Amino acid sequence: MRTAIYPGSFDPLTNGHLDIIQRAARLFDRVIVAVAKNEGKQPLFTLKERLDLVRRSLGGFSNVQADSFDTLLVEYAKKKRGQAIIRGLRAVSDFEFEFQLALMNRKLDGEVETIFMMPRESYTFLSSRIVKEIARLGGNVNEFVPPHVRAALARKFGRANGKS
Repeated sequence: MRTAIYPGSFDPLTNGHLDIIQRAARLFDRVIVAVAKNEGKQPLFTLKERLDLVRRSLGGFSNVQADSFDTLLVEYAKKKRGQAIIRGLRAVSDFEFEFQLALMNRKLDGEVETIFMMPRESYTFLSSRIVKEIARLGGNVNEFVPPHVRAALARKFGRANGKS
């Protein structure tokens, strides 16, 4: 079984992430969306909340599951018998950092490949950071995240209706 790991903080999950998940699900027998604990970042959503938001977004995928991890990514991939790590590239500016990570992961475990995937053109500008900023300032994020993520953002920023 060909398994890919799609890691990230997913704080929150966006439609760009879902686009990558959808296309990865067509290429692999199993895709694990791995939500990173990552103590270095200060996420808006707790690990449990992020994992729940991801899980709620995966209902239409029979071969995709969500999980969390707090180890080295290559160790997690080996534990889950993953052959590939999926990384999204939105712009050329993402490449240098992602390339360094891919080379380090290869050095740590040469058996796990990194595959770079670009989201649809309509999502190349989209990031979780930008979505949080728009939501925090009361802007409309309807086009950028699933409805349940929009509602969760609204609750975090004190907007009860989730229609921001």
